[in-house]
Amino acid sequence: MTDVNGAPADVLHTLFHSDQGGHEQVVLCQDRASGLKAVIALHSTALGPALGGTRFYPYASEAEAVADALNLARGMSYKNAMAGLDHGGGKAVIIGDPERIKSEELLLAYGRFVASLGGRYVTACDVGTYVADMDVVARECRWTTGRSPENGGAGDSSVLTSFGVYQGMRAAAQHLWGDPTLRDRTVGIAGVGKVGHHLVEHLLAEGAHVVVTDVRKDVVRGITERHPSVVAVADTDALIRVENLDIYAPCALGGALNDDTVPVLTAKVVCGAANNQLAHPGVEKDLADRGILYAPDYVVNAGGVIQVADELHGFDFDRCKAKASKIYDTTLAIFARAKEDGIPPAAAADRIAEQRMAEARPRP
Repeated sequence: MTDVNGAPADVLHTLFHSDQGGHEQVVLCQDRASGLKAVIALHSTALGPALGGTRFYPYASEAEAVADALNLARGMSYKNAMAGLDHGGGKAVIIGDPERIKSEELLLAYGRFVASLGGRYVTACDVGTYVADMDVVARECRWTTGRSPENGGAGDSSVLTSFGVYQGMRAAAQHLWGDPTLRDRTVGIAGVGKVGHHLVEHLLAEGAHVVVTDVRKDVVRGITERHPSVVAVADTDALIRVENLDIYAPCALGGALNDDTVPVLTAKVVCGAANNQLAHPGVEKDLADRGILYAPDYVVNAGGVIQVADELHGFDFDRCKAKASKIYDTTLAIFARAKEDGIPPAAAADRIAEQRMAEARPRP
């Protein structure tokens, strides 16, 4: 079903009427010469310019792309609020297979669309986009982060993303077991790409036992060859059933926690880098009912956005790492609030983020 303009009615309902909506602005972008089709969604600028990455993905439909942009932008509002940044939430998606259609012309056209927003949206890398891509986008748009150091940027943001997830794991260990150390804990990581392979290094350095899986078998092989103590399993279904698993870290795409996976999950803690891990509302309660401690994804994976935000002010890695280390304290505070209010940690994090955004809005 479509509206009078031919736009998918379900998308418009999401934008204007559902709990997942409330967005300030959605921009549909098209450049026929380069083949660019993109969606830029700004959820909130209450705390400052919207900040969030650009996802390049072969969506099955334009409606699916718009829905993903809306969900991701909303998540960025909460992530940036919980990270203590003076930024609202935004996200962009480019529709298409980056292996087939990505080109300099397309990225430059995309940069012009971001620039047309006049600084209301600051972009960065996400799935399907990389530092080299942001260098190209930045040629048309000064509101671009995640650039290479040679072009005034901070480089790969996955370094601090993994560090923040590691801090979240330490907070979960402190809350659940009374000690932040991960030594001799067994941690299962689903997805050992940009972020996951750095997380492996942090965990091994502390003496944890690490189990991994990834759809890219060559990536897994690279990890196990460098670190023979790392155990590889066939797939995520096998990983979540590993006996005596202490922590499960979803580090690939979203929806990892759903009606099929939560009932069989052996881990006592879920703490990973993937965005939108909860497949639908209610999963957070299912986790709590099973006694599984969930560290909200947008809280623990905020190290990357802390890094790219700092790039706007002249990047300093040590300053960023100090900010990312506070993810430990923030995660502990969420667990405490959840216990105090008798609600799951995901709901507690939402309340804290919403309070910060509400207090930032000008009063009538």
